[in-house]
Amino acid sequence: MKIALSYLIFLLPAWVAWSAQTGGVGKMGAGRPNILFIFADDQSYKTLGCYGAGPEWIKTPHIDGLAKRGVRFERSYFGAWCMPSRAALLTGRLQHAVTSMTMAGEYPGSRYDPVQCPFVPAQFRQQGYQTAQIGKWHTGTDTGFGRDWDYQIVWNRPGHPENAGNYYTGQILTFNGVDRLAPGYSTDNYTQWAIEYVQGQHRDPDKPWYLWLCYGAIHGPTTPADRHKGTLAGRRAPVPADIVGPWPDKPSYLEKTKAWMLGADGQPVMASKARKAGNYDSLMPGQSYDSWIQQVNECMAAVDEGVGRVLAALAASGQLDNTLVVYAADQGYGLGEHGFNQKVAPYDATIASPLIVSWRGKIPEGKVCPHPVNAPDLVDFFCRTAQVQIPWKMHGRDIRPLLANPETKDWKSPLLMTHTSRNYGAETAVIPTDESLISSGGVPWYALLRDGREKYVRNFVAGETEELYDLESDPEELTNLAARPAYAGRLRDLRRKTIAELRRTEAPFVDRLPPTKAELAP
Repeated sequence: MKIALSYLIFLLPAWVAWSAQTGGVGKMGAGRPNILFIFADDQSYKTLGCYGAGPEWIKTPHIDGLAKRGVRFERSYFGAWCMPSRAALLTGRLQHAVTSMTMAGEYPGSRYDPVQCPFVPAQFRQQGYQTAQIGKWHTGTDTGFGRDWDYQIVWNRPGHPENAGNYYTGQILTFNGVDRLAPGYSTDNYTQWAIEYVQGQHRDPDKPWYLWLCYGAIHGPTTPADRHKGTLAGRRAPVPADIVGPWPDKPSYLEKTKAWMLGADGQPVMASKARKAGNYDSLMPGQSYDSWIQQVNECMAAVDEGVGRVLAALAASGQLDNTLVVYAADQGYGLGEHGFNQKVAPYDATIASPLIVSWRGKIPEGKVCPHPVNAPDLVDFFCRTAQVQIPWKMHGRDIRPLLANPETKDWKSPLLMTHTSRNYGAETAVIPTDESLISSGGVPWYALLRDGREKYVRNFVAGETEELYDLESDPEELTNLAARPAYAGRLRDLRRKTIAELRRTEAPFVDRLPPTKAELAP
């Protein structure tokens, strides 16, 4: 396959820098690194001190310390909700091209055919890595033990729908294929088991390892550990500018997803549920905004402590220099922005994940990368770093130039993420028009494209407005530039780029997109 000379010229400086830091591919192959992938749940980047986007009193010293020793990405987009982000990270493909994955039975029941839908960890395992997963599992009743994972302690939500609300206590866990009830607070349990694995238990000491540590926090019912309850009482949080609206020039569904109202004192409180219950959330009518932000961050404290403990075990075991450490979350979670108290919607507050990458002596430290990445990008990076060859087409871009030079201004590659509710692969060929087929979050299907500092959203509802935000001048996405005639030309360009990316990533619906409001205008 021929590569344009201009692209090679673009990549050369970054590749030289990357090779200088890693010792080149040959040297990496002489000692393939361990990979520690720590994954939180429903976490706004505003709950991490290092992002500086939340209340000034938020402290997450261990994760913030990891950011100081690595590269922090301003934004990443892994999926609109829990399961699609995980499916993308397991396959290296966007939700609309994950073959045979389907919801089945009582929610969150789901299944897939491992022949049609193989997972990346199996390739790591076949190509010399010891693989392990600890924590939340949310991608089919088949957890892949013995095929994808050498060692596994997981809370199999699809396999036990009756236990799927037990995010923090009373979990039915699957220990290497055997189910049993586990006492204790889930965040602390997962941390302890991860420490044991890092220290050398349950694995071959002569093999590099890949550990995916999946916390269930801070997902609803957002329950802090007893030791953290009330520790942030009395703290005040800045209120988002549009927490109760209005939302001019934004899609009409925001009026239906509105989750906040003003209380008797003029301060925001949770409204009665604007959407169907059942996602194990914590939407308690009447709870004050300050109280909710305190609760979320008290719950986050155990995750930060856990990260600190696992990293300490890594250092004490002498493996820090040969371990790529990544901290991320499946997606964000709206904390009042645009009226939300949920995920799914295409705003950074509701879907953008934190992402920190650290590898001592191999990538820069204390840097911030303004260029966003998606789930397939991260999978591609893991595979290139570990020298694992994947025998199917993945959708990721090579982000090694960004990790070699995080602050580069020469990155021109657009990013795509799609939301197709609870549908995957061939199921996405027909875009639903019935509201009953839209996701439980009440948000229609969409495609999101990041192109430089701009974010473009095409909502898959005929006649609905498109969205365009300049994230540098308007990071809270308050002003939809798509409504302004001066941006008509830019919208046409972004539509074209979005369709090109949908074709590249094999979107079954690409030729059936409903017309936009602008396209229907006379």
